[in-house]
Amino acid sequence: MSISVVAVGIDHRHIFGMIENTCAAGAHCLGFWTDGSPPTLDSFRMRFPELRRFQNIESVFDSGAKLALISAIPADRAALAIRAMEAGMDVMVDKPGCTTPAQLSDIRDCVRRTGRIWSINFSERFETPCSTRADELVKTGAIGTVIQTVGLGPHRLNRATRPDWFFKRACFGGILTDIASHQVDQFMHYSGATEAEVTMAFVANRANPETPELQDFGEMALRSEGATGYIRVDWFTPDALPNWGDGRLTILGTKGYIELRKYVDVGGRAGTDHLVLVNGDRCENIDTRGAGLPYFTRLLADIADRSETAMAQSHCFRVMELALTAQALAERDEP
Repeated sequence: MSISVVAVGIDHRHIFGMIENTCAAGAHCLGFWTDGSPPTLDSFRMRFPELRRFQNIESVFDSGAKLALISAIPADRAALAIRAMEAGMDVMVDKPGCTTPAQLSDIRDCVRRTGRIWSINFSERFETPCSTRADELVKTGAIGTVIQTVGLGPHRLNRATRPDWFFKRACFGGILTDIASHQVDQFMHYSGATEAEVTMAFVANRANPETPELQDFGEMALRSEGATGYIRVDWFTPDALPNWGDGRLTILGTKGYIELRKYVDVGGRAGTDHLVLVNGDRCENIDTRGAGLPYFTRLLADIADRSETAMAQSHCFRVMELALTAQALAERDEP
């Protein structure tokens, strides 16, 4: 049986991948609702001309959909997720899943009360086949025990196309909450950690004084019982790069390492999803074509079976808790 989904809030273009990948996994989309006319609306209609627009939010929650896909303004996502869960829907929300500790607490309470799934689409892992292949290699012991990750998340600012909310701290939640939650997820997942602590966090506005609430640079460090992680995120992708950001992940193990160049290889290889494996007997580029994007299929199965195969709910909560903790620590000492 195909699971019905509905898009709630299309303020960020991440909703495109959320819809496409969920439907490719076997779901069908009933339509969308969004507040007003966000800058994404025209391109959304071009990409999904068949989707009808719900006239009000109440009709969305009365639609009978099983899964709400939420990519509204970050500060609004928690309230929409709670309304969806209280209406009997499971939720896939764009990152960040929330922007304050109070919102996260309210979401925890709602999940506990309703028994619904609250899942965050960490697209830098869930929408990149090279991340799937890296998962397979780590699980089969190709690099031994993971002891460190280094996650880099540069982005292009594209100032002229950004809406007003993008530059308001209360709306986007801070650069570590917003972007670095990706890399926190990757550290926790590939190291196998269920608990970790933030050992360092820093944010700054280095080059955008005209928008003082924007944080264009951030870094943080994590430590678990068996591993450490370093994360750097920024809005400084140079114009000459052929895409929005040279996102990378290095996974260091006791017997080797893996490097992912997810969106571009500045070394010259064409395409995306580049993976290099180096261990005791291999030093090679690994073909990640066909690795797939299993998160979406697994989440639909979890909705049908009330299981937990796509991502543990506890992992989802802990990732956001760590990102929010790092954000607060960084802003306490912000220059």
